[in-house]
Order: sequence, then structure tokens, then C-alpha cells
Amino acid sequence: MVTITPEASKFIKDFLEKNGKTGYGIRMYMTGLSCSGPQFGMALQEKASNGENTISVGGLNFFCDDETKEALDPCIIEFINDVNFGTGITIRDPNIKGCESCGGGCH
Repeated sequence: MVTITPEASKFIKDFLEKNGKTGYGIRMYMTGLSCSGPQFGMALQEKASNGENTISVGGLNFFCDDETKEALDPCIIEFINDVNFGTGITIRDPNIKGCESCGGGCH
């Protein structure tokens, strides 16, 4: 199950509105794997393409293929405002706490 924080939902809705894309959703896709789990990319998309799943959460629609849907369970979509990483959205798996190869600092 994918969850989204209220701050992330507001950030995405504001972003869509400012860019004339109200009503659009977010396509989520896997970009690879790292020691801290799957890495995801996101793109604006008006509606689900053939064969894509639609996940409705926080008043938004997220579109993904079956492999990505499985990797997203469970993940939290969060808003970040960090000096090192900037401002935006991140996808975090709450079950991944770190990794051995880099000293456990991955999240």
C-alpha cells in the first residue's frame, strides 16, 4: 500500500495547478535498485496508459506498471525541504533502515 503525507499531497497539487496540469496524475516507475531498495522516477501524466495500474491516494492518482506497483508496497510519498537534497518529493520504504555496504546511512 502506498501512502502520502498531507504535505506531499499539497505540494503535488500546488505544482500541478501552477503548471496548468490540474487533474493530471503522476506516473511512477522504477529506475533501478540500490543497497537501500528500489529507486523511483516520476513524471506528469494525464491518465493511465494501457495496462497501467491507478493508485488513488491523498486526492491524487498515481500510475504504474505491475512491477513498480509491487515495489511500492509499502512506500510513503513525502515532501522534503532539505539543505542537501533540495525541495520536492521523495518515495521512502519504511522497512528499509540502511545498508551494510555504506555504513547503514542509506534511507
